[in-house]
Amino acid sequence: MRVLVVGGSGLLGLAVCRRAVRADLSVVGTYHTRGIVEPGVRARRLDVTDRAAVRALVTEARPDAVVNTPYRYDDWTVTADGAAHVALAAAEVGARLVHVSSDALHAGRPTPYADDDPPTPVHAYGAAKAAAETAVRAIDPGAAVVRTSLILGEGSKQIQLCRDALAGRAVLFSDELRCPVHVDDLAAAILELVVSSYAGLLNVAGPDPVSRAELGLLVAEWFGLDLAGLKTTTGAAVGLSRPLDVRLDSARAAGLLRTRLRGVREFLTH
Repeated sequence: MRVLVVGGSGLLGLAVCRRAVRADLSVVGTYHTRGIVEPGVRARRLDVTDRAAVRALVTEARPDAVVNTPYRYDDWTVTADGAAHVALAAAEVGARLVHVSSDALHAGRPTPYADDDPPTPVHAYGAAKAAAETAVRAIDPGAAVVRTSLILGEGSKQIQLCRDALAGRAVLFSDELRCPVHVDDLAAAILELVVSSYAGLLNVAGPDPVSRAELGLLVAEWFGLDLAGLKTTTGAAVGLSRPLDVRLDSARAAGLLRTRLRGVREFLTH
C-alpha cells in the first residue's frame, strides 16, 4: 500500500510516517521548509497552497491513501485552501483520504462536543479549520475527518509552552480546557482509519480533560521541574480571544478503533 503523508515533517506527520514504515507501507512524506530525514520515507518538497504542484505530486506518487496533516496557525491558505487542494488531487487518483482537523473550530461550552457537532468558530484559525472541513467533505464525502485536540509528545509545542510557563516566560490559563492526546496514539488511530471505510467526522482525543494550568503541573512532574516560576491566570480575566472549555467526546473512536487513546494523566505519569 502506498501512503502519502502531506505535512510529513511536522510532529504528527512524522509520527504517521514512522508508523507506516514500520507497517511495511510505501511512504512518501512532504515537507515545506524543514526536510525529512527518516529511513524508509521518500521526502518530497511541497507547497500545499500551489494547487498545480499538489496535483502534480499526487498524480506522480499515485498513493492508495493520503493523510493530510499540514499546520500553520496563522495562514488561511495553508489550512483551508491547502486542504481543498489535497482533497481534489486525492479524489482525482481515487485515493483514500484522512484529513486531520481540530477542536479549535468549536466556540467552547460547558458540555463536551460530539463527533457531528457543527463548527462554531470564534477566531481565524478555527474558521480556517472549519472551511477546510467543508471543502474536504464536499469534495470527498467518503473521507475520514479527524478532529483532535492538543497533540503531545517529544518535540510538541504544547510541552514547550508548559516549560516556558514554568520558567516564567509564558502564562497558562486555568479555565482553558482541552483533551490532550499522545502523538503516537493519534498516528496509530489515523493509520487504522487509512485502511478502514469510515466516512465523516470522528473525534480522536484523549479521555482526560485538563486545563492548560493542570497540564503545566503534569509536565513539571514528568520532567522534574520547579513549580516556583509557573505563571497562571484565567482566560476570562484577560479576555482570551480563543475558545476556553473545548472538550471532545471520543467515545465513538474508542468503540471503533483498536488503538487505545490514553489520557494525559497516564502518559505523563508513567
